[in-house]
Parts: sequence; structure tokens; C-alpha cells
Amino acid sequence: MSLRDALRIPSAAITDEAVYHDRRRLLAAFAATPALTLAGCADAEPPPAAKVTITPAQAKSGFRTAEELTRYQDVTSYNNFYEFGTGKVDPSRAAKTLRTSPWSVAVGGECAKPGRIALEDLLKGFKPEERIYRLRCVEGWSMVIPWLGVPLGDVLKRFQPTSKAKYVAFTTLGDPQQMPGIRYPVLDWPYREGLRIDEAMHPLAFLATGLYGKALPQQNGAPLRLLVPWKYGFKGIKSIVAIDFVEKMPETAWHQSQPSEYGFFSNVNPTVDHPRWSQKSERRIAGSASKLFAERIPTKLFNGYAEQVASLYAGMDLKKWF
Repeated sequence: MSLRDALRIPSAAITDEAVYHDRRRLLAAFAATPALTLAGCADAEPPPAAKVTITPAQAKSGFRTAEELTRYQDVTSYNNFYEFGTGKVDPSRAAKTLRTSPWSVAVGGECAKPGRIALEDLLKGFKPEERIYRLRCVEGWSMVIPWLGVPLGDVLKRFQPTSKAKYVAFTTLGDPQQMPGIRYPVLDWPYREGLRIDEAMHPLAFLATGLYGKALPQQNGAPLRLLVPWKYGFKGIKSIVAIDFVEKMPETAWHQSQPSEYGFFSNVNPTVDHPRWSQKSERRIAGSASKLFAERIPTKLFNGYAEQVASLYAGMDLKKWF
């Protein structure tokens, strides 16, 4: 069975349009209700970050896995990238309108060396690394992908963040000519994400420039995307054009849209369900031509990277700060 065949939905299974719009209005009402559990993550600062020491050996143990790799054709044809369409196959089918060269990133905020820097200069001096990371999406599916890129923390250090830099905020390109999906108000564009600075400096945090030894395709976040493998996939912001060091927790696109469903931290956690589905198990993209999904497997805390990152959240209530 091909990926396209697997994604075909029978007409009987398609939600009636009126029901769909009622459901969207209901979700919007939920998002606006202040009494909702977990909706207050942006209203107060979390506890101070724990002091963490991680050895190089611990870090490197998370860079690879013996798990079966997801096929390149599935990695590049089953994607979340709403700037090119909301369906899983839409981004790969979209016209290749994104101009990835020249590309630059504006760096600002609480740092000693702000400025706009060309992508080639941003990465200059770094030897590209390959890391095999699991990617776990909030919808309950996962992949295992060999990524190519550079450590995020090493790049950020070049800009000399000050002591006021408690968080790092990222912004995606927001050009409706290059990204036709943003002509529709699915989210408050441009897409925005953020990390606590200790998360951003962690050795597992990665700026990806390619996968399977090739440059990132448009649908996978070309030419520069974030990877934080212990968090849900929507934290991996794509097509980055701005990085800002900030003192306060930055608002993020999905949290702004649905605060009860998408927290700032969004660590993979089987004990914290999404309001509309369980996170206790996941469907691994199968890695074969015969079917799209393999059998469900249990979700691991921090997506299986607890040895490397659990100490970042010592003393935190992970159900409150989800």
C-alpha cells in the first residue's frame, strides 16, 4: 500500500461541514475559558531551572539509536507544516515556492552580539553532525530519522547571551507568497516557538540542515529547523528567520491558539494526556512499503531521553508545567 492510498479517507468517514465548524467554535470557547486545567502556563513563571551537569558520554548516548529508521519517502511525505497546508500530505505536494538561498537569521534581544547573519556564516566553522533522533508528534505518531546539523547551544554562544537571557524565542518565515498556507488564519502567523535557555543550551538541542545526508526539503523545514527530541514535534520550529534572547517566557503559536492543549514545555509525557486523546502510546511510521503505521508502542517519558534531560526539570510539577 502506498502512503497516498493509506491516507485516502472514505466519504462516510468525513465529518459533515456544519459539525466541523461547530467543533471549531467549541474548541475556541474552551481555549478562552480561564478555568481550564493547565491553561495558565503563560500567566506565571515556572520554578527556576535546576543546575544540571551532563557528561559528554551521557549526551552522546542520545545521539544514536538502533531502532529501525523511517523510510526517506515517508519522512518527506507525511509532515506537519501548516504554512504549506494542514493535511499530512499537503506540504510534500505543495509547489516548491520557498526560496532558501540567500537565507539569513536575525539574532537579537539580551545578547552582546546581535545582528542579521547569513545562514552560511551562522554555520561557519561547524562540522556537520549526523544524529539519529526519534520525533514524537502530539497527534500520537512518531518517526526515527537520521538528521544532519549542528548543536544549537554552540551556535547561540557565538552571540554571547547576557544574564538576562532566560529564554530563547524563535520565529518562522511569514511570507504568504512563498508560504501560501499562511493566507488562512489557522494560527496567528508567523509561527513562533521558544525554549528555556538551559534547554536551548542542552547538548541534545539541534539545528537541523538536512536528513538522510541530503539538504532539508521544503516540507521538512528548509533550510534550518529546530530539533528538541524530548519534546513534541511542534516545538521543532521550521524555516527559522529570527532568534531572540528574552527575559520572560515567550508566547508560542500553538499555546496562543489552544492554551489548554499545547503547553510551553511540551515534554513528551505519557501521564499527561492531550484533552482530546491519550498520550500513553504512539504509532511508529512503519518503515515498510506495505503499511503506513506499525503496531502501537508505549510512549516513553521525555521520548526516551530521560537519562539525558530529566534533571532539567527537577522539582517541577510536569502536569502543571506541561
